[in-house]
Amino acid sequence: MAAVLRFLIAVLLFSSIASASLSQEEEEEFSEELLLKPLADRKVLAHFHFESKAPPTRTYGHHHRLFPKALYQLVQKFRIREMELSFTQGRWNYERWGGFDPISSSNAKPPGVELWAVFDVPHDLVDASWKNLTHTLSGLFCASINFLESSTAYSAPDWGFQPFSGSLRYGSLPREAVCTENLTPWLKLLPCRDKAGLAALMDRPSIYRGFYHSQRLRLSSTEFGSTELESGIALDQTLTVVLQPTTSQRASMTYSSDSVLQPSWSLSSIFGRKVSGRCVLAKSSNVYVQVERGLVSELKNLHAEDEGSGAGNVTFEKTWNNPGFELSIAPNRVIKEVNILHDETSIVLYEYLIDNYSNSEPFDLGFTWKFPVVWSSPQAPLHASRFLMGSGNERGAIAISLKATEPSDGLWVADTIENSCMLRFNVFQVVPWYVRVYFHTLQVFVDGKPQSVTDFIERMRISPSEDKVSPGVMEMALKLPCCVKSVTLTLEFDKGFLHIDEYPPDANQGFDIPSAVISFPDFHASMHFLKDDSLNKSPLLSKFQEKSPVLCYTEVLLVPLTTPDFSMPYNVITITCTVFALYFGSLLNVLRRRVGEEERFLKRKDSKKTGRLGQLLSKLFAKLRGKSWEPTQTQSASSSLISSKLIFKVILVAGIAAGWQYYSG
Repeated sequence: MAAVLRFLIAVLLFSSIASASLSQEEEEEFSEELLLKPLADRKVLAHFHFESKAPPTRTYGHHHRLFPKALYQLVQKFRIREMELSFTQGRWNYERWGGFDPISSSNAKPPGVELWAVFDVPHDLVDASWKNLTHTLSGLFCASINFLESSTAYSAPDWGFQPFSGSLRYGSLPREAVCTENLTPWLKLLPCRDKAGLAALMDRPSIYRGFYHSQRLRLSSTEFGSTELESGIALDQTLTVVLQPTTSQRASMTYSSDSVLQPSWSLSSIFGRKVSGRCVLAKSSNVYVQVERGLVSELKNLHAEDEGSGAGNVTFEKTWNNPGFELSIAPNRVIKEVNILHDETSIVLYEYLIDNYSNSEPFDLGFTWKFPVVWSSPQAPLHASRFLMGSGNERGAIAISLKATEPSDGLWVADTIENSCMLRFNVFQVVPWYVRVYFHTLQVFVDGKPQSVTDFIERMRISPSEDKVSPGVMEMALKLPCCVKSVTLTLEFDKGFLHIDEYPPDANQGFDIPSAVISFPDFHASMHFLKDDSLNKSPLLSKFQEKSPVLCYTEVLLVPLTTPDFSMPYNVITITCTVFALYFGSLLNVLRRRVGEEERFLKRKDSKKTGRLGQLLSKLFAKLRGKSWEPTQTQSASSSLISSKLIFKVILVAGIAAGWQYYSG
């Protein structure tokens, strides 16, 4: 009996330990991080990153403590594998802010609203799931995302945008205005909202007066499918803002090199607030200051000129005070990127732990420039721009211009098959149905000279538009020699006609063509750090170490279409109402007139005019003529006159009505 009791106690103890370890492993997690980076054009980049994770439903259940319930129900109802939604105001400047780093590749979005989703449903139910999803997100974020429900507003890319064939849907609204009504629901998805933690820095006036603002939401789920490794649901919320610090009198000083000192800044100066501590529900709360590779190189050159020594004397690992700038607070750790190609000029990150700060001692990091420094951000292999050609309201052409940037060491990838340097890139373009593109008119100009299309295009997928049914989709994969300086793609189109009900309220402004997506499959933007367990605990640094494809968005095109005279409906309505008023007024006047009362009125009036003398004269004239006197002759004449007038009016009104029906029909 004692042995059985000891066995039961051991089993209970083992099960409790196993359940405790299982619950410890499968817990909800939330982390908040902020990346600050000075830009080359005297601006500051602030990148907020919030990550929420929920364990698999099979082992954890349906109730969550940190993960947003609305998004969890969204994933379960529509069986979403991946989804990304972004609200963007402004356009990312790839030339000045960079185009070959994880932030520009993942968080630089086109203006307006962009939504794409991958569903784990049968192929015939994908469109229905997409339409229901757009309506749900529209109500959740107080936006016009429901306009993407129409089949003319979304497309099904094959390989040009994301590698999800068949179950992927993509749509964008370039003209969607972004305001605080979209940011407030986005902040409500955070456990502490904007009341505590790093989200408390999000002052609305400071954010929306920036040069660029993009709030992004990314969902990934392993709840469905046959994946062996179930990680649950992961939610990434990012807010990327480009701000202009206030210029002080010292920052406007000009130095001997005719360069102006960059404006110094702090958290309180650019956001108007300080960090009073972390969110109590956050597992980690960190702030990073990133120094780009080009800035590190210039600072080392500056130190070498001042000290007359080698460039390796500037040790960013041990100091935050160098000849170029100074940080007001000592960092908790300095992280240096490990890069074989750029060992001497690697990216440097200064890490600050918000756990060390509170309301009594808030965190207010200051960045002070000591000497003007000029540097450049890393660029993508090609700089893309798009514009319209032609004039008039009948036809035109779309041109996509790609210009080569200065390659850095090891940027180009050699083609081992042909033993030559080749550059590959993909073009994904969605055109509305009312811009009828003739894809057979595609022309390729290399360095300003026309070339054969088949010599540079490896593969191409075309989905022609159908009037009022679906937009036109073009996916192209091109291969160019590395020595090419510029490439231009042109497509001719005709402008369609819309029904008057299909025009927006501001139709004279023009119609928007969404941004084209240029991706480089052979290039990936990522950072490499030394293997450290503490770095793996940072979701932001883990994202930076992932290989994200380099891509960029072109400008949104504004196409003027033939618009009708919207004042004509008003004129037609007023004329029609006037004619109908005359018609029905005359008809009612004739139908409601009392003929008998008019005859009696005329009889009394006639009798008053004639009198006795008139009657005597009429009798006398009747006797002289040898006829009998008829006192009602005037009355009958008047009644016949009235009846003739009545018939004439009825005929006139009927004729007007018949003519109106004939000419209006």
